[in-house]
Amino acid sequence: MPLPRSLAHPLDEAAFGARAREHLDLLYGPRREEVLRRLLTLLSHHRGAMPTAGTTGDAPLWSERDQWLIAYGDSLNDGDTPPLAVLRDFLEARLPDSFSGVHVLPFFPWSSDDGFSVIHYREVDPALGDWSHLRRLAEHGDLIVDLVLNHVSRESLWFVDYLSGSLPGRDYFIEMDPATDLSAVVRPRSSPLLVPVPTRRGTRHLWATFSEDQIDLNFANPDVLLEFIGILLFYLEQGARVIRLDAIAFLWKVPGTPCVHLPETHEVVRLLRAVVDHMAPGTLLLTETNVPHRENLSYFGLDRLTDGGLEQLQHDGLGRSSGEEDKEPATPDEAHLVYQFPLPPLLLHTLTSGEAATLARWLESLPALPPGCSYVNFTASHDGIGVRPLEGWLPDHEVEALLELMHRFGGFVSMRTDPRGQDIPYEINITWFEAMKGTRRGADPWQVERFLCSQHLMLALQGIPALYVHSLTATLNDLEGVERSGRLRAINRRRWQRRELEELLDSRNTPTREVFLALTRRLAVRRREPCFHPDAPQRVVPAPPALLVLERGPLADGRRLLAIHNVTDRRQPLELDLLDGPGWIDLLEDVPWTREASLAPYRSLWLLAPG
Repeated sequence: MPLPRSLAHPLDEAAFGARAREHLDLLYGPRREEVLRRLLTLLSHHRGAMPTAGTTGDAPLWSERDQWLIAYGDSLNDGDTPPLAVLRDFLEARLPDSFSGVHVLPFFPWSSDDGFSVIHYREVDPALGDWSHLRRLAEHGDLIVDLVLNHVSRESLWFVDYLSGSLPGRDYFIEMDPATDLSAVVRPRSSPLLVPVPTRRGTRHLWATFSEDQIDLNFANPDVLLEFIGILLFYLEQGARVIRLDAIAFLWKVPGTPCVHLPETHEVVRLLRAVVDHMAPGTLLLTETNVPHRENLSYFGLDRLTDGGLEQLQHDGLGRSSGEEDKEPATPDEAHLVYQFPLPPLLLHTLTSGEAATLARWLESLPALPPGCSYVNFTASHDGIGVRPLEGWLPDHEVEALLELMHRFGGFVSMRTDPRGQDIPYEINITWFEAMKGTRRGADPWQVERFLCSQHLMLALQGIPALYVHSLTATLNDLEGVERSGRLRAINRRRWQRRELEELLDSRNTPTREVFLALTRRLAVRRREPCFHPDAPQRVVPAPPALLVLERGPLADGRRLLAIHNVTDRRQPLELDLLDGPGWIDLLEDVPWTREASLAPYRSLWLLAPG
């Protein structure tokens, strides 16, 4: 069953109205009252169907038991059985207690990008199943659903309306004169930003951030915003508890600006937060922003999280800037959760170079967040390994060395266009298991150990861990999928036949079996340990660059945990003053720990000091 979730007190009508009016004023100015009336009417139509409407109490938003699986609706297939039913059955049979929730990647009818070019937002792709299958997954645990709100498929009915000049879709898109100077726009792709479209009014050029099949929506039109609020509420009615805001950073467009992280975009997120706080307290918003570190953190909604405020927040977690000691602490009012996008590329650099100092420096920079904010940690996802989050953390020559190594291990690099019109690296396309094939010296026999070290480290971090299904199964690069689809991202989006996967899991001496069993054991240990609560303190312990050492805790009762990782292919001395004295328990082996003089290559220790 899902973990209990609630906010202490849902927003009442008056509080919500005041909060929504403020957001709408900044978005739509003179139209504020009209849009607010329409919004309140929309909410009243959905109120009775909200599964958590009116919930109060003090149940926590998350706990150490929170661990998520990421999978496509058809990551597992078994004959004519609906793939969503296969996924649920596999979870119950093989992973009954491993995950508290599952992120089912876009399961709607779609035309490209493996679901992220949505045709119908309120329908389930019949090739996957139907809403009843998703509701049954929600019974198993928290259901994480994508709200793909930046763009829509050109096969959607809204786009058909646009072509014919009919409502509502006629005004849902962004027409732009191709002579407009858009050189300041931050691009995640190398495809043209404007797409020519023949209409009854002649050729028009439409904004398309990601591809010519994914046409951006015009949120300057309040009809679009209200449409998506209705879609969000519908997902909650179907059992969703976490809403992932896909590509949210690019939502609002103003020519002459970078068109990323604009104030209006943050205002939309704040309004969505107010809606879920009011209608379904306990719903979590997760923003997907594959951007540099500081920009990513801004989606918690702490206005002073940048500049001087970030440094102060690292010390007291209150969001105060210098000179503001007497003011009330900033209250988070955007996302509850953000992804740790710098983690995958920094961890990849760490384990292929054998130095943990850069990763440790980044971890030390993370602010101590106020209540109600946390991170989602991951090493792999359906997308590639982002390169942009390395900005400011690795010099160019180190990034180039990493890209070249991933090419040697069978991967690819996707490009984006910078403001000068030049193509530059955007993401690495490779499975995480294949990325762990070796070091800069080349492939070696330590692939499984290196891979498991990466997962141990990720699982130990403050926040909620999310494991992509292909990490759980040690999946190899799907080069046939790339050739078949023509898309580099297909390398990490294999569709398993369940019988084939079950044979690998049940056979001796397969990497799939070894990794699957090791990870499920670690997940079982982690979900029972209070030091892994997402809010438990985290500290980087000074150590030689070959070791990454984290302390989680101490908790109120004095309980604390040390997570120690050898990030090299050589045995390393284990000389830490913190380890002196008796009483440590080896949590992974569940035995008292006997002091070791050194740590084997890529070995990890979770050492517990009970309170």
